Order: sequence, then C-alpha cells, then structure tokens
Amino acid sequence: MPLLGAHMSIAGGVSKAIDRGESIGCDTVQIFTRNNNRWASKPLQPADIERFHKRVKETGIWPVFSHAAYLINLASPKPDLWERSIEAFIDELQRAEVLGLLGVVLHPGSHMGEGEEAGIARIVAALDRCHEATAGFRTLTLLEVTAGTGDHLGYRFEHLAAIRDRVKHPERIGFCLDTCHVFAAGYDFRTAEGYEAMMAEFDRILGLDRLKAIHLNDSKHPLGSRKDRHEHIGKGHIGLDGFRWLVSDTRLQSVPMVLETPKSPDMHEDVENLQVLRALITSAD
Repeated sequence: MPLLGAHMSIAGGVSKAIDRGESIGCDTVQIFTRNNNRWASKPLQPADIERFHKRVKETGIWPVFSHAAYLINLASPKPDLWERSIEAFIDELQRAEVLGLLGVVLHPGSHMGEGEEAGIARIVAALDRCHEATAGFRTLTLLEVTAGTGDHLGYRFEHLAAIRDRVKHPERIGFCLDTCHVFAAGYDFRTAEGYEAMMAEFDRILGLDRLKAIHLNDSKHPLGSRKDRHEHIGKGHIGLDGFRWLVSDTRLQSVPMVLETPKSPDMHEDVENLQVLRALITSAD
C-alpha cells in the first residue's frame, strides 16, 4: 500500500501538524516549518520540537517533509533577492534537520527573463552555498517538477537533471513529482501507456531511486497549459485514471504521496480525496 497523506497546517506549533494528520488517517504529511509568504520567521521552540518527535513516534506518521517558502528564488538575477533566498533556504534546511525531516521541497526558481541556462547556473551556485553551510545534514533538497509558468524552471526533467549533475554534492539532491505540475508541463499520464512512458523518462533522466516525494493534485487547466492550479482528485483535467496508475505502482510504495488540494478548516476535503485515492488502489488491475 502506498503512503498517503496531505499538507498539514502548523498553526499552534509544528507538532500540531502531526495531530491534524492523525485525525484524518494520514500515513505521511508535508508541512511548512516557517511562514511560507514572509522572509522573517520565528525560531522553532525547543518544547515544540520535542513534542514533534514524540508525536511522530506515537503516531507512526512518516516520512514527514517540508515545503520551502514561496518567496525563495535561487535562480534570481537580482543579487539582493538571490542572497536573501540563499539565507532563507539555509534556514529551511536547518529547521528540517532539527526536526529530522526527509527533505525540503523546493521550486527551482525563475530566471526572470535571463534565460534557462543562466537560471540553472545560479541555482547550482546557490545550492552549493546552501549545502556547504549545512555540511553533514541528512535532510535532502527535493527539487520539484514545476508547471513552467512564466520564467519558472523545472518544467522539464532535464532541468532538474542539469542542476543535480552540476552541484558539488549531488547526494544531497532528491526529486518531488507534482501531478498537476507535470501534467501542466505537458507530460500526459492519463493512460496506462502514457503513465509508463512518463515514468520511464523520469527513470532515464532522473532515476526513480531519487524520487523521494509526490504531490497528488488534479489540474484545473488542460494538458500543457503551463498553469499551476490544483483541483480535487478526479475533478480536474487529469481524471481518476492518472492517479490510479500512480497509487497502484508497486515501485512507489515507499514514496510519500501528499495532497495539496484546497481545503476548509475541518479538512473534510482531504478525507474525501484520500478515500478516492485509496479506492483507486483496491480497484487497480
């Protein structure tokens, strides 16, 4: 059986995310470890860190991984933003390491009109700085496949491969596959043949052994739209079959899969989406 869960709020403390995940039957969760839309964030509290570890052990919810703040842009050609992004991502890695997380999911960044090659070069230089500042950490940098909106890099598997191949510490790099993003980027996995072709390409270019996390999101927009708008499972342009192949793929049984779909405070949407996904596993051929 695959490891299924959802992104959980850390309101009230990072350990509360585990409580919320347990309350709706998550096997795994993704969290933010800091404010996702601000540069400044309060440090994690020792008591909350201790409770986080305790709740992970009690619930068995694992792996847990985080998502980096959206303001971070390691591809930026603007020196001030680039330096600020490096500083913020180092903080992300430090927080994740203290919590013992699998990794930190990171959007590679936007080249802001300077071109893909220039953007990739800046990402590589930035990640080298981040990894050198966190030498010996077990927490991985999980580069995420993106929809490719605007000047954002990461909408081709080759972009992520270029980054990993050029950094000084490639062992620190893993990958995160987002179903909405990869569909919006033009990879069609709605049929069994299409799914196998996409995964074969991922394996050839990036390596399935380096796929460490998956975001399960349907898409509000059509194939190749390059638009990043998440929809509930089976309610968007991907449809149920694309998710059927994914959650039933025995090669991915140890890869955590989390929802990032819209939800209200009572999380009933997460409950419903998880029910849909689990039903797809039992009905798979």
